[in-house]
Amino acid sequence: MPPRSLSALVGAVALGGCSFLGIRTVEEPSYTVVDRLGGSVPVEVRRYPPRLAAETVVDARGGTWKAESDAFGILAGFIFGGNRQRQEVAMTAPVEIAPGSAKVAMTAPVETAAAKGDRLVMRFLMPTAFTRDTLPVPTDDRVRIVELPERTLAVLRFTGRGTPAAVKERQAELLKALAGTAWKPAGEPTALFYDPPWTIPFLRRNEVAVPVEL
Repeated sequence: MPPRSLSALVGAVALGGCSFLGIRTVEEPSYTVVDRLGGSVPVEVRRYPPRLAAETVVDARGGTWKAESDAFGILAGFIFGGNRQRQEVAMTAPVEIAPGSAKVAMTAPVETAAAKGDRLVMRFLMPTAFTRDTLPVPTDDRVRIVELPERTLAVLRFTGRGTPAAVKERQAELLKALAGTAWKPAGEPTALFYDPPWTIPFLRRNEVAVPVEL
């Protein structure tokens, strides 16, 4: 099977409520725009409130596609009833790719990324209706629930297919756009995918983001 983007993987299972016209029916994270940066590419600086997420870490040495598939399957098992309560948990958007080198324990969409090519971290944001006490408990020890703190992200939005090459190019553009501004990167870039693969490419919402601080 040829390599595929995470957006294609998500569309196969999780975002079935989304239309090919880019109309999403799943919960998306709230945020406040605290700054907008001009320049050759538009960048928003957003502040996200704290959020619960389900997280797994997998071996990425077998390739990006296999790692994403493995991680997605593990987390999908949890939200589709693989928990002590045998309760389904609604999928949210976007899928976020985060570096495996991030301080996972501190802990943030689904979130995935490779660190030095050997690990991939994926996170599903949990619906805001849940608290730590009411969220189902995973039965798979590869899934853990993390509490994500408030975070400030610089975000660049783009359309089209979220291929690894496209993501890498946009992340470079984002970091370049931050250079010379008051906002300094405070972590590794991530990628966010909101739509399934059958969405018309120019209507897809993809983003790259990086934690920032003044």
